[in-house]
Amino acid sequence: MGFHFAGVIARSELNMFKRIVRAIFPTHQEETAKLESQKLRQLVRGIATARPDEIGCDDCFEQLDCFVEMTLAGKNATEAMPLVQDHLDRCDDCREEFEALLAALHVFS
Repeated sequence: MGFHFAGVIARSELNMFKRIVRAIFPTHQEETAKLESQKLRQLVRGIATARPDEIGCDDCFEQLDCFVEMTLAGKNATEAMPLVQDHLDRCDDCREEFEALLAALHVFS
């Protein structure tokens, strides 16, 4: 039983993941049961495609100003800072921070 990266995750894999989540968070079983199928699939895909060298929100936030400055300067920030770009691709909160900072600095440049 493997994860299907390109297609839909099998129902048995989703059920297995639900059992794992319930075992890890037994006090939140009711909330876990209410997880929407789409959000659960996103979570499984995120876990299945996690990189061993990926950065977290704190590290991303520390490097975000440099990433934005490079972007505004027309440099290839993605090539120079691939882990930041990877995190921005995965994290809605950090991507929103990036877009807000980019927009704010763009006004002043």
